Amino acid sequence: MQFIDLLSQKNRIRTALLSRIESILDSGQFIMGPEVIELESRLASYVGSRFCISCSSGTDALLMPLLAKGIGPGDAVFTTPFTFVATAEVISLTGATPVFVDVCPDTFNINSELIGRAVEESVSQGLKPKAIIPVDLFGLPADYKRIKAVADAYRLWILEDAAQSFGGSFNGGRAGSFGLAGATSFFPAKPLGCYGDGGAIFTDDEELDRVLRSIRVHGSGVDKYSNDRIGINGRLDSIQAAVLLEKLTIFDEELEVRQRIADLYSQQLRNRVMVPLIPEHYSSAWAQYSVLASSFEEREQFMLALQKAGIPSMIYYKIPLHLQKAYAFLGNKVGDFPVSEDLSNRIFALPMHPYLKEEEIERICAVLGA
Repeated sequence: MQFIDLLSQKNRIRTALLSRIESILDSGQFIMGPEVIELESRLASYVGSRFCISCSSGTDALLMPLLAKGIGPGDAVFTTPFTFVATAEVISLTGATPVFVDVCPDTFNINSELIGRAVEESVSQGLKPKAIIPVDLFGLPADYKRIKAVADAYRLWILEDAAQSFGGSFNGGRAGSFGLAGATSFFPAKPLGCYGDGGAIFTDDEELDRVLRSIRVHGSGVDKYSNDRIGINGRLDSIQAAVLLEKLTIFDEELEVRQRIADLYSQQLRNRVMVPLIPEHYSSAWAQYSVLASSFEEREQFMLALQKAGIPSMIYYKIPLHLQKAYAFLGNKVGDFPVSEDLSNRIFALPMHPYLKEEEIERICAVLGA
């Protein structure tokens, strides 16, 4: 059994994709070719943003807006410790200080009620609060209504980390459209993934769009040999754009299937483990289907039983960022972010992809005792 099945999906788009790739090979436009321009237009339309800037990875999609806004040493940027390291990593790469805010125990997303306290503590430490990076964990957008209220009160701008949530929604708005900018990832395991690394940034801000396009190509000005600012090599290649264009043709259908699979899991497992909560007016892209065991020991028993049955499972995330060696310099300790620490001890993810069969779901649930 596959944790994520990319081959069945590939078989659906194979013919059209090979035609696109052959066209790229014939044209020789391997970097930032017409497929990239087409993809940016399609993605912007899908999300409902004025601009889409494609880039070479989800990490660069987070880094580039921080660079564009001049985030640097002495600045505080607020995010959650219960996420993949890239979210905090990009803050550190600018020289700014990541300030962690604990998550909600039900949605696993940043707890907006704790942001204000974190802002005030950062000021007392001599930092300048600048931005918030909420994470749309496992496909579920964060509560941007409440986050925006806090951001406005403290004059912070929002960079949505939609690396896992492309295709999800909140109050009718698509993931990627919240805040000053939204960043997503096209890593192969994501709901919309390419066959390598890739990412995109969404914004309605025309000036930010202009600066991001400069940063993407080494801070280029009128051409790539005229450099107006410090940038990066953040371009998307044409073949990855072609993959994404073909996957977009079946993406909405796949999202519907993901939702059906999540519903089947939840119906059978809700009395065995804590299943994901999707609040009213939200939809998840279901990048992962993660559940909570009652204890660390029960999680170990569940995962061992799954392994013996030939069923893969994963833990996202076993060590919260504030306890990672890379962030020891911040001085955080065990107990500082109790919800994130508790989740890390009990959470585990089950196979989730649009090609998971109902009998496979039944088998997984049976192994878990449902």
